Formats: sequence, structure tokens, C-alpha cells
Amino acid sequence: MHRTPTFLLAASLLAASLLAVATAASAQALPEKGEPPISAQTEISGGERPPEQQAMRFDVADLAIEVLPEMRQLKGVATLTFTATAPLARLVIDLDTNLGPQGIAIDGKALPASAWSNPDGQLTIALPRPIAKGGTVTTTITYGGTPHVAVRAPWDDGMVWSQTPDGRPWIASTAEGYGCDLFWPCLDFPKGEPGRVDLHITVPKGLKAPANGVLVGVDTLPDGRTTWNWSAKSPNPYSVALNIGPYEEISGTYKSRFGNEIPMFYWYLPGEEQQAKELFAEFAPTLDFYESVVGPYPFGDEKVGVVETPHKGMEHQTINAYGNEYAKAPEGFDWLFQHEFGHEWFGNQLTAANWDDYWLHEGYESYMQPFYGRWREGEARYAAMMLGQRNNIMNQAPIVSGKLRTEEEVYEADKGGPGQDIYMKGAWMLHTLRNLIGDDAFKQVTTLEVYGRPDPRPGNFKPRFGSTQEYIANVKKVTGKDYGWFFDVYLKQAALPKLVQQRRGDQLTLTWQAPANLPFPMPVEVQVDGKVTKLPMTGGTGTLAVPANAHVVLDPWDRILKQNDAIDRYQAYMKAQMAKRAAAAKKE
Repeated sequence: MHRTPTFLLAASLLAASLLAVATAASAQALPEKGEPPISAQTEISGGERPPEQQAMRFDVADLAIEVLPEMRQLKGVATLTFTATAPLARLVIDLDTNLGPQGIAIDGKALPASAWSNPDGQLTIALPRPIAKGGTVTTTITYGGTPHVAVRAPWDDGMVWSQTPDGRPWIASTAEGYGCDLFWPCLDFPKGEPGRVDLHITVPKGLKAPANGVLVGVDTLPDGRTTWNWSAKSPNPYSVALNIGPYEEISGTYKSRFGNEIPMFYWYLPGEEQQAKELFAEFAPTLDFYESVVGPYPFGDEKVGVVETPHKGMEHQTINAYGNEYAKAPEGFDWLFQHEFGHEWFGNQLTAANWDDYWLHEGYESYMQPFYGRWREGEARYAAMMLGQRNNIMNQAPIVSGKLRTEEEVYEADKGGPGQDIYMKGAWMLHTLRNLIGDDAFKQVTTLEVYGRPDPRPGNFKPRFGSTQEYIANVKKVTGKDYGWFFDVYLKQAALPKLVQQRRGDQLTLTWQAPANLPFPMPVEVQVDGKVTKLPMTGGTGTLAVPANAHVVLDPWDRILKQNDAIDRYQAYMKAQMAKRAAAAKKE
């Protein structure tokens, strides 16, 4: 089957280093969860980057990786090609120290060990000669060892070494939090996307290795091992994934509303054929939903790919990880599959250049869940799902800080980040925005943000990077109005706006109290004895004549994200209950 010339070189280098390392490792105990430890540098994904990384365009990553389940090790040769966007005297590449490297070459010529160092997980390579702006350089890195084992994937990262019910290896990688450097040499920040990644994954006999992009071919080696060759365009660094198991496969073709045909694949464990078929039946309608409310599937020339994993799930581009165990829910669809698949639009096609803007991924995709419920069943299902999300908004930190942040600084509340609010609060902000500007405008804004153009068609767009400021500008562009006040409150403040009402005789006065006394002229619907009136709330205040004995309901369809006394009391109660249980557990 097909091999690239680069891969032939990589394979020979890899084979030469395997025997000695494997012999030494065989006498060692297998690593447990959380082992081996990783450096503080490896734990960082995103944030401030070295100037050398900002002066490189990552063109191609050619990765030859052998997975050794019995020793829980990886061995690899990475051939990386960069173009200098400014003069370069050295390369700075992220790679976990647990993986070496064992050797490095520049443009095919081996370097002495004195030319490179990797003390903390940021590999520095002195170039034999400086590279001028516009010049290219290729480095070949031979690496390998025992990769960090995830403690609780995908909420933390590393390799997951598991087994199928009949005892065969079942393996996966996750890297969103700590980053791609856990198992390959990369640029570990969102804009570190390679233009193309070629994967050559060698696995033991009887196992398969579904991965990102298009399957170029499968090579069978003399001892029965197989090498799975894949090629993917512009994947997020953390979405390059290893998935190994004795998989079976379901495939089909989706005829898109945009005229193209898209191959679909699901790799699942043996013995689950009926459940797998039921999940696979969700692929086409879910794809149709996203194409109808957002736009064309971004990777139609590659595939829709899903693989069953020994962890919950992750949005790995064209090979989404699925570990929901075919759970059933009253909504009638698998929430995990739908969520991870939607990241092909919000995360893989549209990528936040800064983790600080990660609500563009998770807020949008969390909103797409009830939006899908609405598309399938109507307003009642949508309302029920939105109310379920509302109880989990914590308002402890602003969603957006305006700073360059790491993944953990966003996801971890104890590090000052918004944590789960990028999901639920982000979704409710989008719910409020859609009801404010209308369905048509909301769709136009979404499409413009995802594709960078209002008229996406297969072949006329590429994956792109977005930001909060760009999104705000797109809302203004589509609506012709400045909604800066809206985003200043919902994204840049922790607390929610509070709607205060005052009754005096037959007059009802409503006033918005926004955090930091910010302006908040959000119109409010008021239902008086069944009749609904929308108050414009110019200046944050509105007055309505109301009969003394009238029954009044504010915001009767809950279209606005706002402070709620009942939810605040509920959350305080639940927090106290959790503290009691924790204290009781300590006594035991």
C-alpha cells in the first residue's frame, strides 16, 4: 500500500531504535494512572509562547508512531516542516520529557546531542545555519518512551490503556488540557495547527488504528503488525488522536443538501453491532441539522468519523471519540455524540486562537444541544433542555478576561477561570442573543463566524481562527447595531444582570441592575393577564400601566439570562449539602 518517501526514512530510523529501548523497558513495572509525572511546562497548553514559535508556520507533520500495549510505550519519528515568518536561529518545539528525544536531524543531517536540549518539555534545537524569513526547514525527531497515563480522561489527559471485555488491547489518547506534546513533538497552542498531518500508526496484529483524515492505506508487516496511514488537513494540535482496538466498522454515505457526498464511518467494539447501528443511524440527521442551521460540513472531502473509546469523549477532528456507552435519554438522541460531532464546526472549522475565547467552542456547542432538540421536536423540548442548563451557571468569573490564557486558566475555576460557565452560561448568552436579534440574524452571525464568509459552499472555505472581538463585530455587521453593551455584561462580568420591579398603584416600573453599573438596555416582555407587551427599556428602565389586581409575569418565555433568587438559593443549598457529605466522609 501507499507510503510516502518521508515515512520510509522515518520507519528505518524507528526500527533502529526500538530493540534496545524495548529490552530495557520490559523489566520495568507498567505505569499507573498519573505516571510518569509531567513537568509544569508540559501541563501548559496555550498562553504566552516563545518568540521562535510565533516566527514559524507549521506546514507538515509526518508522524510515524508505534504503539506497544504490553509495555505501555510509544515509539515515534516525527518529520516536521516549518516556514520561517521571521528570521530563525533555533527551533522551539513542545515535547514531554518522558519521550526524549533520542535523536534529531535538520534537513536530513543528524545533529550532535549538544545542539539540542529538552530540560522541561520545551525542546530547543540550535539550527546549523539561520533561516531567513520565507525559508523552510525540516527537522526529524526520533522519540519515544512511556507517555503519561491519564488519571480521569478526558477531564485530564494522557494515554488510556484499557482492555476489551475479552482482554484485547483498547487504547486511546486525549490531549485537550495538557496538549499535543504528551505524545508527539508539536506547537502546543491553538495557532500551532499544521497545514497537514500524515499519520503512520503501527499496531499489533489483529488491531486497527482509526485516526484523523483520509485513510491512505494499510501496510501489513511480516510479523502481522499493521501500519495505518492517514492524512488530515489543518487539525487542531490536540485533536490528533491515537485510537487502537479490535474494532469493527460501519460505513455509509451522506448526500449533503449542498450537493456533495460525505463518507461516514463508525468504529466500535465487537459484540455491539445492534447498538452501533442505532448510533450510526443518528449520524445523517445530526449532520443535516448542522448543515441546515450553520452550514456545510467542513471536512466533507475527508470523512465523518467516530470511534468508540475507553474514555467519555473528545472532539478529535474527523475521528470524534465516543464513550457514552449508548446511553438513552428522553431527548431521543445521544447527547455526547451530538456534542462532540458539533465541534467539527465549533472547534475544528472555527478555532479560538486564544483559549480565553473558548466559549466560541463550548458555549456554541452546548447551545446546539437544545437547538437540536428544538429542530427535532419543537419549543417544549428546547425550553426543557435550556432550563436544565440554567441551574448549572455559577457566575464566579467572567467568561472572557481579555488576556492570553492557557487552557487550565480557563477550565479550572480554582485558577480563576470561568470553568463550566463557558458551556452553560455561554449557551444561555447565545439563547438570549438569538431572541434579541432574531433567528435570521443569529444564523447569519453564526455562519459568518464559522466560515468567515456569508456564502459557504464545499470548496470555498478553509478552517479559520476566530475571537470574541471578531464575533462582536460580526453581530454589528449583520444587525447594523452596536451590541457592545450586551457582551460587556455577559462575557466580561461575572455576575448576571438583575431585573428589579416596583409596583405603585397601576404603574409597573422595571429597572435593570447590571454589574459594575454598566448600561443594559435589554428589552423585556411582560405578560399582563395573558397579554404580552415588550418594554424597550431604554436607559435600562421601562414603565407599564398595569391594573392593580392584574397577574404579571416578567419574561414569560425565559428569553433573557438574568439573576434568579430561586436558583441562587438552590445552588447555595446544594453546595451546603455537598459540604455535609464531604465532612461525613472524612469522619468515616
